[in-house]
Amino acid sequence: MKRTHRCGELRAANVDQAVNIMGWVHRRRDHGGLIFIDLRDRTGLVQVVVDPQHAPAAHAVANEARAEFVLAVRGRVLMREAGRDNPNLATGQVEVHADEIELLNPARPLPFEVNRDVDVDESVRLKYRYLDLRRDRLKRNILVRHRIVKTMRDYLDAHDFTEIETPNLIKSTPEGARDYLVPSRIHPGEFYALPQSPQQMKQLLMVAGLDRYYQLARCFRDEDLRAERQPEFTQLDIEMSFADESDVMELVEGLYTRIAEECSERTLLFKPFQRLPYEEAIRRFGSDKPDMRFGVELVDLSEDVLGTQFNAFASVLASGGQVKAIVAPGWAALSRKETDALIEQAKQFGAKGLVTLGVGDDGETVHGGAAKFLTPDEVKRIIARSQARPSDMLLIVADQPATVADVLGRLRLDVGRRCGLIDDSKLAFVWVTGFPLLEWLPDEGRWHAMHNPFSAPVVMEVEALKAEPGSIGARQYDLACNGYEVGGGSVRIHKAEVQKAVFELLGLSEDEIREQFGHMLEAFEYGAPPHAGIATGLERTVMLMVDEPNIREVMAFPKNQAAMDLLMQAPSPVSPKQLDELHLQLKPD
Repeated sequence: MKRTHRCGELRAANVDQAVNIMGWVHRRRDHGGLIFIDLRDRTGLVQVVVDPQHAPAAHAVANEARAEFVLAVRGRVLMREAGRDNPNLATGQVEVHADEIELLNPARPLPFEVNRDVDVDESVRLKYRYLDLRRDRLKRNILVRHRIVKTMRDYLDAHDFTEIETPNLIKSTPEGARDYLVPSRIHPGEFYALPQSPQQMKQLLMVAGLDRYYQLARCFRDEDLRAERQPEFTQLDIEMSFADESDVMELVEGLYTRIAEECSERTLLFKPFQRLPYEEAIRRFGSDKPDMRFGVELVDLSEDVLGTQFNAFASVLASGGQVKAIVAPGWAALSRKETDALIEQAKQFGAKGLVTLGVGDDGETVHGGAAKFLTPDEVKRIIARSQARPSDMLLIVADQPATVADVLGRLRLDVGRRCGLIDDSKLAFVWVTGFPLLEWLPDEGRWHAMHNPFSAPVVMEVEALKAEPGSIGARQYDLACNGYEVGGGSVRIHKAEVQKAVFELLGLSEDEIREQFGHMLEAFEYGAPPHAGIATGLERTVMLMVDEPNIREVMAFPKNQAAMDLLMQAPSPVSPKQLDELHLQLKPD
C-alpha cells in the first residue's frame, strides 16, 4: 500500500475519493461495533471509521490497535453525518471509511501520554525525546522553527546575501566563554576548538571581498546552562562590507518584523522598534535587555534622601553609591512574611538588603521597618519623586550603581509578572546602543571587552584609545525583546593597529597576540574594508515567537540543565584504544 494523502490534508473537496493514509493511532474509540480511530501524522489527524459489516478484516486489525500503533488505511472519504462534524479540527467535516487496514508496527505501552499535553518530568521527556516530539506543542515549535529559518533565508537572499559555511574545527582563541576542545590524532598534543561563533571567519570573508555574508551557524560554548542557554545552539550570522550601524539595524529590523508577522501569533508592540542608549536602558530599567511591555521604571531617590540620618542610605551615598526604587502597585498590604521573602530575594540577587515602604491610604505616609528612620519631609519627597499611590509599595535598594541596577531590574520583572502588567500576546523589540567598549574587572585587575574584542571604538586613534580606555564607547548594538537578548552586533575594527591596541588593553602580550590573532591582523593589512554585522540566536527567536519559557522546548534534541544528552547518554566514556589514538591519558580523580 502506497500513501496517496496525508492525514491532515483531507477536506470536503476529497469526498468520494479513494485514499491511502498512514500514521499513528492518536485515539481509538470502540462503540460496540463501529470502531473510530483518529489517525495522526505530521500534518494533523483525521477520523477513520471501521465497520465490521463492511470490512471485517480491517475491523479485526482495528480491534487490536492501541495508542501509537502505526497503521496504513485504505478507504473512501465521506462527509460526516450532520451534527457530527468537529469545527475544532481541520479535517472535521470528513472521515475515512476503511476498506483495509494494515498494521505497519505495534507500539509498547508508552512512558507518558503523547496524545494530550500532560505534565511529564523533563528527564523522562528528554530520555524519550522521539516520543515527546510527537506531542502537538513540541511538533508545532519545530515546524515554526523551520518556517523562521526559511523566512530568514528568503529575506536575506532577496537582499543579495550569500550563504557561506565556515569550519567547525578551528583554533582556540579567547572570545569570552570556555571552548570545547577536540584533540587531534594527526598532530599529537594539539587541539582544535569548536567555534563559539564564526566571528573571525566572517570578518575574514569581508576581507575576501564577499561583501554580504550570512550563515545559520552552529556554535558551541562550554558554560553553565540556564533557561535560554545550551552548550550547542544556532545563530543567524550576518556581516556586511561598507556598512555602518544603521545599515545593519535597518536590515535586521525588517527581517524580524517579517518573522513576527508571518511566523508568530504574538503581535509587535512597537513598529518601528524602539531605540535606547545603553546608559538610559540601565538608568530606567536596570537592564541592557529591558522588557518594554510594561512601565515600573527605576526612580533615583538619591537627591531626595541626601543628608538623611538613615545610615543605610547615608553610608551608601557617602561612598558614591545610589538610592533607587521601583513602585509595586498594590503591594502595600503584603504580609511581613511576604516582605521578608522579597528582602531575601534581593539579597540573592546581590543586594545587601531591601527597604520596603508601603504607602498609606492617605498617600502621604509610609509603613515598614525603615519608616521610623525617615523624616516626614524625606517621605514626602520620596512619594512625590516616585509618584507612588495609596496602597503601592516602594522597593528601595541602596548600593553601588551596577548592583542597584541589576537587583532592581530583576525585581522589576518579578513585579511585572506578579502584578499582571505584562501582555504575553505582545513582542516588544528594542535596540540598545552606545555600549562602553571596555569594563574594568577589579577582582582580576584588568579590562574586559563589554561585547567582544572586535567591536570598533567610537575613537579610532590608538593614542586616545590607550589614554582613556574606560571612557570610550563602542559602535555596538543589541537587539532585545521581552527581557531577552535576541542578538548583538557592532561595527568591526578593520585596521590592524587599532585591533592590536584593543588586544593590548585586554592584557594580551605581544606573543599572545601573534599566536592567537596573528592571522587576523595580517589579513587587515591586505586591504580590509569597513564592515559591520550581527548575530541573533535562532533558538531564542523561536522561543519568543511561540511564547516558550525555555529554549529546550524549541530544539529537537537538547541537553538537560547538566549538559547531558539523556537520550544517547552523552557524554560517556571512550575506550582506551581511542584515547591511545589521540595520545591522551586520563588523570585519576
